[in-house]
Amino acid sequence: MRKAVSIILLAVVGYYLFNVFLNMPFGEKREGVGKYYLENTLDETGAVNTVTAIVVSYRGFDTLGEVTVLFLAATGLGAILFDKRGKKRRHQYASLIVRVTSNMLYPMIVLLGAYVFVHGHLTPGGGFQGGSIIATGVLLMFMSYRKFEANHTALSVIESLAGLTFVTVGLGGLIYGSSFLYNYLPLGQPGDLISAGVIPIIYIAVGFKVGAELSGVLDTMLKTIR
Repeated sequence: MRKAVSIILLAVVGYYLFNVFLNMPFGEKREGVGKYYLENTLDETGAVNTVTAIVVSYRGFDTLGEVTVLFLAATGLGAILFDKRGKKRRHQYASLIVRVTSNMLYPMIVLLGAYVFVHGHLTPGGGFQGGSIIATGVLLMFMSYRKFEANHTALSVIESLAGLTFVTVGLGGLIYGSSFLYNYLPLGQPGDLISAGVIPIIYIAVGFKVGAELSGVLDTMLKTIR
């Protein structure tokens, strides 16, 4: 059953990819797309951050590829270091000042990371930046507490759901629009938090995915210390 479903999904994806390449006007002289993006981003996507619209809408396949590369890197690192992991990390406790400060900063760092990827369509930032900030907070706790552990089961669930959300939203563009990651939701009022259609949803998914993967990588690497 799994093989049949996999073959069907690959066939559907292959069909649409083939059509995309078949309709590309290779070799034709065309004007640069930079001017088009600057002039049409707000009307077509509702995002006031043009870079965001390019990354997750006009060039959404690039972002999907980047997320996939990060996932493969995290998986490969975990597989390589799996047999080398110690039962416990051996570094000493940090000083009292560092621990108290970490307790104060950790929730604020996580909140900042969430703010960055939730507002990615409004301000400079986005999913990768927000996820990296959250992972930095996790690293701070690793450095401060020897017994601080990352729940890899929870991280795997978060990462999987985030990736599934990205792909599902992208496929929705094929169903309700004309292309993968087509912005088919209402654009709303530019500048509002709830605006820009699917763009903020994608960035939130990317933020959770990147944060979970980087946190898992940090935990795996620190556990190699015997």
